[in-house]
Amino acid sequence: QVQLVESGGGPVQAGGSLRLSCETSGLTFSAYPMGWFRQTPGKELEFVAVISWNSETYYTDSVKGRFTISRDNAKNRAYLQMNNLKPEDTAVYRCAAAGPWATAPSLPSEYKHWSQGTQVTVTS
Repeated sequence: QVQLVESGGGPVQAGGSLRLSCETSGLTFSAYPMGWFRQTPGKELEFVAVISWNSETYYTDSVKGRFTISRDNAKNRAYLQMNNLKPEDTAVYRCAAAGPWATAPSLPSEYKHWSQGTQVTVTS
């Protein structure tokens, strides 16, 4: 059974930093592109970042230069380092795993496994 469990969310002041962690089990982690998405009430799920199985990274424009996605295949974990946070970054953040050896997708429909989500609240 595939499981994705997040940690690291919470409240933070604008300009601060948080590091989200996504621990996985039940899959061959090194073969899976890992993505981060976020959602606010009443809005659709928004792509944030993805890291391919060979560690290529892609970001949505609004987080470029502030967020860094990474992976540790030995620990079966993906990370999202978020710096210089802004109030508009407030959302529920979810990590997701796409299919093995897939390209690095940005559409939620291309992901097979999802975490429950963690709340990130940025106050001004």
